[in-house]
Amino acid sequence: MRLRRKKAGYFEAGEDAPAPLVVRVKRRVRFNEADVMGIAWYGRYPAFFEEGFAELGRLCGLSYRDFAEANLRAPVAQLHIDYHRPLALDEEFTVTVSLLWSEGARLNTEYTVTREDGSIAATAYTIQMFTDAVSGEACFTSPQLLERCRSRWKAGEFGWLK
Repeated sequence: MRLRRKKAGYFEAGEDAPAPLVVRVKRRVRFNEADVMGIAWYGRYPAFFEEGFAELGRLCGLSYRDFAEANLRAPVAQLHIDYHRPLALDEEFTVTVSLLWSEGARLNTEYTVTREDGSIAATAYTIQMFTDAVSGEACFTSPQLLERCRSRWKAGEFGWLK
């Protein structure tokens, strides 16, 4: 069996879906993120993704503070990573985070880690589901927080997040 690593496009966009919300975060591989060979440890990549997602959330009204104020949580239900080329200690890289439109009570997010030479280090996706912060029960309908974001998204208020 031959597995093929995706370089982009894990989720299919619907015909009426607005363009993804995209943010880019630039940083370097720190000493504590590299193994003894000077290569970024594979287990650090989710933290790289998280930095980018947190920035995107702050910009579009889906920050962790917003979740807390709305009595919501958004735990990751799925995480998938395709590793392409390793990052080296002190190497500069960019994490591109794309939030894709979904009609469900979920967040579909794609990530691309690009090395300073322009090659792709990793691609990934997460699916986050909403739960009530008090009861822990899953939200089967989209919470107000997500609906507000979607309304602004469809109205074009996030045109600068490309």
